[in-house]
Amino acid sequence: MTNYDKLLSKSAKAMRPSGIRRFFDLVAEMPECISLGVGEPDFQTPWDIRDAAIHSLEIGRTKYTANSGLKELRLAIVEWLKRKYQLEYSYENVIVTVGGSEAIDLAIRALLEKDEEVIIPEPCYVSYEPITTLVGGKPVPIPTKEENDFRITAKEIENAITDKTKILVLSYPNNPTGAVLRHEDLEEIVEVLKDKDIIVISDEIYSELTYGMQFESIAQFEEMKDKTIVINGFSKTFSMTGWRLGYAVGPKEIIDVMTKIHQSCIMAAPTTSQYAGIVALRDCDNDVEEMRKQYDLRRQYCVRKLNEMGLHTFEPKGAFYVFPNITSSGMSSEEFCEKLLESKQVAIIPGTAFGESGEGFARISYAYSLDHLKEAMKRIKEFLEEIK
Repeated sequence: MTNYDKLLSKSAKAMRPSGIRRFFDLVAEMPECISLGVGEPDFQTPWDIRDAAIHSLEIGRTKYTANSGLKELRLAIVEWLKRKYQLEYSYENVIVTVGGSEAIDLAIRALLEKDEEVIIPEPCYVSYEPITTLVGGKPVPIPTKEENDFRITAKEIENAITDKTKILVLSYPNNPTGAVLRHEDLEEIVEVLKDKDIIVISDEIYSELTYGMQFESIAQFEEMKDKTIVINGFSKTFSMTGWRLGYAVGPKEIIDVMTKIHQSCIMAAPTTSQYAGIVALRDCDNDVEEMRKQYDLRRQYCVRKLNEMGLHTFEPKGAFYVFPNITSSGMSSEEFCEKLLESKQVAIIPGTAFGESGEGFARISYAYSLDHLKEAMKRIKEFLEEIK
């Protein structure tokens, strides 16, 4: 009998599976379940974007594009970044990827050698740590604190830096907490990093979904532009999750190496999605603003309801998640979410899916209709009353 355990890569076997997907699979077997677990907008992709995709198919644009993406799309990305964040790049500084997740993967693989370190503020998106370990790197998690609105501080970063530090991941607006860094936070972080050979991977997938404040990228600081890889995409901003379209922007020397890896593993992002992405960036500001207004209403509703139930919830400033503290229940994050799912058929994600520092919390996505959220909040309240 073949010994697959011996044949499989040790680092691949050791990768942590996604805690989000585990609950997603459980929900698939419960047709009556209300799921607040997946970060997927409930809005239709705006019509102008869909129409552009349909038109591209009708006129036969079904061939491979250049490995780094359509030049017109890369130019549109450059124009959008300048218009939104005053960031100036050439289209040669851009690679179009299969979602923002591939861009993160490419950036880490292009930069990291065995045993080099990646500083990762937690709780965080589930992919950073497993990609780091897969290539032989060492994740260095920094727990962020509820009392500081889950913002990483410059001092915490400085204390974590060693002579093996190669990358700092900044993921703001943050998934799962909804935290956003302020200008003064970024200023202090820049002071720590500006003279060090450390690359920042700035995951900005939720940059257009902020509430009551304007997002600011660390790449906007003159000292950091050549030390930063900006990761973004179309999934969250334009409700294009299934289109699998993202991008990375940064120093050409790094983007060129990322493109070589992309050539061998992917070849090119979906052609139809790329043509649709051009229209998204150029013509859909009003659609994005309308979606953001709806998210803001849902955000305020969820924060108010959860706090009324006794689950302390800080007010997130970005993304479309709330991160309530569930310690008053006397349960662990896993136990709380499993029992809620079993007894009330409401699916939310344990905070520990986003790192050990997520213990005592749970992630709730408000990328769902208000009616959906109201029923879920009703059931969560019933659950809390029953376990008292």
